[in-house]
Amino acid sequence: MRSLLYIIAVILVVGWLIGTFAYSAGGLIHILLVLAVISLIIGFIRRGTI
Repeated sequence: MRSLLYIIAVILVVGWLIGTFAYSAGGLIHILLVLAVISLIIGFIRRGTI
């Protein structure tokens, strides 16, 4: 499950970077970044408790 969260986070960060340079998605770019950060935080929390 942890690796899945990291894969999702990487995909979201890459999407955010592409969108930042393209300027085509507007506010969606920041939502992708927030989701990526939340995924990483959840991964760290779960790794610490197991």
